[in-house]
Amino acid sequence: MDVRTQMRRAVQFNRDRPAILTEDRRLTFAEAWTRGCRLANALVALGVEPGDRVAGLEDNNVAAADFFIGCAIAGAVRVPLYPRNSPEAHAHMVEHTGCKVLMTDAAYATSVEGLRLPTLVRDEGYERWLASHDDTDPDVTIDHDDWYVIRHSGGTTGRPKGVGYTHQDWLLVCRNWMYPVARVEPHSVMGHAGPISHGSGYLFIPGWLHGAANLLFGAFEPGKVLGMMAEHRMSHMFVVPTIVNALARHPDVRSYDWSALRSLLVGGAPITDDTALLAHEVFGDTLYQGFGQTEALPIAFMGPHEWFGTIEGSTPLRAAGRVMPFAELEIWDDDQRAQPIGAEGEIVVKVEGQMRGFWEDPELSATRVVNGWVRTGDIGRLDTNGYLYVLDRADDMIISGGFNIWPAELETVLSDHPDVIEAAVFGVPDPRWGETPVARVCVAEGATVTEADLVARCAERLGSYKKPSSVVITTEPLPKSPVGKIQRKVLREPYWAGHDRRVSGS
Repeated sequence: MDVRTQMRRAVQFNRDRPAILTEDRRLTFAEAWTRGCRLANALVALGVEPGDRVAGLEDNNVAAADFFIGCAIAGAVRVPLYPRNSPEAHAHMVEHTGCKVLMTDAAYATSVEGLRLPTLVRDEGYERWLASHDDTDPDVTIDHDDWYVIRHSGGTTGRPKGVGYTHQDWLLVCRNWMYPVARVEPHSVMGHAGPISHGSGYLFIPGWLHGAANLLFGAFEPGKVLGMMAEHRMSHMFVVPTIVNALARHPDVRSYDWSALRSLLVGGAPITDDTALLAHEVFGDTLYQGFGQTEALPIAFMGPHEWFGTIEGSTPLRAAGRVMPFAELEIWDDDQRAQPIGAEGEIVVKVEGQMRGFWEDPELSATRVVNGWVRTGDIGRLDTNGYLYVLDRADDMIISGGFNIWPAELETVLSDHPDVIEAAVFGVPDPRWGETPVARVCVAEGATVTEADLVARCAERLGSYKKPSSVVITTEPLPKSPVGKIQRKVLREPYWAGHDRRVSGS
């Protein structure tokens, strides 16, 4: 099966049903498909052939839906760019994937100036330009094993790494994401607070294939999103923790009726106990948690009754979910040997739709895919019930006085304090211990918590040797990657100026 053929069939069965909803537009399946055909023919006129790569830089808007649909119709391989990336990152992503055309919202046009490829800016003339092209379905030949999209890993260091999905891979991944959540039906409304070009895009195709509407909020603003969620009786949404935190803490959130809400799928980064419990209180038994990464997903999953329940032998609130039925997962030691239940080590997986390798980088691919297993670079452990606990990224571990300290463990304790909005912990050089953990926390205006309070809290909950040597308190949001992950390395870098390595020994 290929994505285009499945999408076309959904149009046949749902022509007059709402397909795309935005702040000011409502498109039926027939109307959205017609726009997609026009864009596909525009790409063909520019010389784009099936398998050619086409880059997109956009917010969640009607034009983003046009791009998503039009590339599928044309057999073009989407290469989504991150609006928050630097011009250098944009250049690398389009160059190493060999993009033939770039389409961008006018708001981001300056960030891609100077790239050596045709660039179409979606400005005030976009609708007129789109309407000038033929709306006939070009019906290009597409095979299920052809490339469908190249997503880039959202790491915070080094150049972005391309991960290609074939049409079959994408359908498998989307199906598996939707397998454990509340059933999608024709009357469902799939909300997209995050960009459909990235994590939220895993819900776009399942919604479309079921005849459901996809609701695009545009640029994220919590009050606006809450209003649109309620107005359109949204049923499903993918959210990163920073988004669900902003929604759950908004002063108007409890004034709305959430009876239509079925699934808030949380993923993309660790979520704190405090945020999870608050969101559960506000939105009820609608929270699901999924764990995976661009290279392999989904890996682990759990619904609200597990996540917030009591399970003998497990602590679901601290888990990333249970291992998916369609995934194999092992914990490896440094010699790539599988470890017993309860042991800590690197999480490695085999899952349908996993990456076949990094785009045009066989050497790096060989280090990440070993005998069919994808090495995640995450450190974790399994319990006897199959719950997975993700301790941290292997390269973020702090070694202080010979002890391993995982930043995420400290961040959870800090973020559980009612005054703390978000927290980041990272290692800095220390003449006695080699490295020592330092924390930076964002608090609300008027918060009274002190550095001593937070240090004592960590010592009490985790032991003295794990407490941060200092806590920097600020009301400024912490720096985040294009996919909303807090960038520990950005905060850490000034402390390591003048050091040859970003690790230190005692």
